[in-house]
Amino acid sequence: MKRNPFKNLPASPGEHFKMFFYAAVLHLLYNVSKSFASPEAVFERFPFLAGYHNELAQTGLAGANSLDAFSWWLDALRDWEAKAKQHLPLRALREAAHLDHSTLTALITVGLIEEDVRFGAVFEELQGTPGQHRPAISLLSGWWRDENDWNRSRANLRPLQELGLVRIVNPESPRMEHVLEVAGPLWDALRGEQNETPASWLRYRPLPELASLDDLILPDELRDQLKLIPDLLAAGEAQAVIVRGAQHNGRRTLLGAVARALGRGLLEVSGLTKANDERWPVVGPLATALHALPAINFDLAPEETGEVARLTAYQGPCGVVLGKQGGVSGESVGRALTLTVNIPDANLRRLHWQRACGAGKLSDPDKISERFRLTAGNIHRASRLAQTYAALAGRGAITLADVQEASRALNRQTLDTLAARLKTSGDWNQLAVGSETRRELENLECRCRHRERLREVVGFSLSSPLNPGVRALFSGPSGTGKTLAARLLASVLQMDLYRLDLSAVVNKYIGETEKNLNQVFSRAEELDVILLLDEGDALLTQRTGVQTSNDRYANLETNFLLQRLESFEGILIVTTNAGDRIDNAFQRRMDMLINFPAPDALGRWAIWQLHLPSTHEVDSWFLEEAAGRCSLNGGQIRNAALHASLLALEDGGAITSALLEAAIKHEYRKAGAVCPLHVERVATALH
Repeated sequence: MKRNPFKNLPASPGEHFKMFFYAAVLHLLYNVSKSFASPEAVFERFPFLAGYHNELAQTGLAGANSLDAFSWWLDALRDWEAKAKQHLPLRALREAAHLDHSTLTALITVGLIEEDVRFGAVFEELQGTPGQHRPAISLLSGWWRDENDWNRSRANLRPLQELGLVRIVNPESPRMEHVLEVAGPLWDALRGEQNETPASWLRYRPLPELASLDDLILPDELRDQLKLIPDLLAAGEAQAVIVRGAQHNGRRTLLGAVARALGRGLLEVSGLTKANDERWPVVGPLATALHALPAINFDLAPEETGEVARLTAYQGPCGVVLGKQGGVSGESVGRALTLTVNIPDANLRRLHWQRACGAGKLSDPDKISERFRLTAGNIHRASRLAQTYAALAGRGAITLADVQEASRALNRQTLDTLAARLKTSGDWNQLAVGSETRRELENLECRCRHRERLREVVGFSLSSPLNPGVRALFSGPSGTGKTLAARLLASVLQMDLYRLDLSAVVNKYIGETEKNLNQVFSRAEELDVILLLDEGDALLTQRTGVQTSNDRYANLETNFLLQRLESFEGILIVTTNAGDRIDNAFQRRMDMLINFPAPDALGRWAIWQLHLPSTHEVDSWFLEEAAGRCSLNGGQIRNAALHASLLALEDGGAITSALLEAAIKHEYRKAGAVCPLHVERVATALH
């Protein structure tokens, strides 16, 4: 046999895989020939093997069915491999897992059927198990057993299982009957393929597609920290990087830049929260084969811990992506560095908008950046939609209205399953409240407009704990305009308003309510919408003495809400009809406490003026009588005005005093009360 038959082969992952594939075929031919009287009998039974035999013979093998031929092939493979400078997945896996070439050949033997299904017939016949086309441990043990070393087969097969390179198809069967297979994503990577989505829970991004550290739009402090991390990881002084922050805020992009600085791609892993998940074993080998930094993505609830399993057959750091809540544990994150990526400020948002839309395409970049407090990723998502809306309108420049529509589309995609969007329009002139309440509402509007700048002008002791969140409590009897005030606030701020449906988030199972609430709060922060918690006393009630397990868990929910309110960076409006039931701790965390008292006669008169159409024919004295004597709240006045309008439609004319009287009496009958209007005076006036 001549030496170095591969010296002219290009150094590529595909050629390297092919050499190991033919090494596995050589080993199979040798073992299959022992079960038949002659090579001819083998080829007669399995004609396709003759083709492989002839291809191998062309390389200079004197006998393609001998153990010496297998050893010669491996020697030649080692010589070629030693000269290859680029990344070879099989070599990287062998070195990371401390395997020898023979064990790696055993791995390829397990996966022969992935390349040529005809090998399944060989395994089926030799094992004597109809329908079983994959090799079992019993068959492979015999193939790798040396007469002078009976433990050779175990030495080759055991690490393949322990490292997760092969998995058992039938774990319920006896051990020697265990059938082995190689995970599809790993097999593809060993062949040299670089699939963007190796599996539904995996995403691979090669090094050239990753952003560099210098390309990232980051605060100076975070950028300075980030530049130190690759060297710390390369030197082994740190084992992992944990990146915290809101969704769609560049966390994975940041890890990608770290991976690029290390000369690696990025392997994003999602959906694995427990260390005993059967998918974990493939992560380490796959990251090694792809020469990638594994980035484990967790979406955790408060008090929840994500477990990172030990990454086998992998030598290198890993990354972890987290939200603001939860933590991680595991051997792979024992020595971790933690970075927090906050929602960008207005200056950084302007840079994101300009990068996403292109220079000169924003009509007012400063105003757009100031108005929409979005995460970095949502800015880029919204920019694509905004450009579409501008194009549909025939404009070259993107306006604030285009961005508003794009942002609203993102809100619908993310929030509509968690909360209900309320229509907003109008201004404070459409709300009839007392002067003190009106003044407080205007102060709230001012606080919302300057929520990001406020920290820059206050003293140090105030600026440290201050975040851009605004929390307001609207307290007062039903029908006094609390929900209307929330709608008008959203309208004057040009923001979307979403009402939280408590029935959708409150769950009888322990921990689920906190998880649902955290999800709603997080999405509201990321999308910069106003969140309305109607009748919030259902969640914000005072804590009680712990007498039952239900009391204890209710108090846990209250404690979570207290913490989440304090860290909330969006705008939250809580309304309640029973302010005395709100826990004092919640009230202390509210930035604004606005009282909506029941309207007096003057207030009721103003509400009537707002709700009656300009074409009404109600006598002024009657309207004064109704406002003075009928202690209706704003909601009841609204209902009465609607009913009077309906009666006017049926009557074919405008709303008259008589029709309004009938509508008021109808409202009192609904409440089970007696109408206090002086009927005789009304009747006299009408005649």
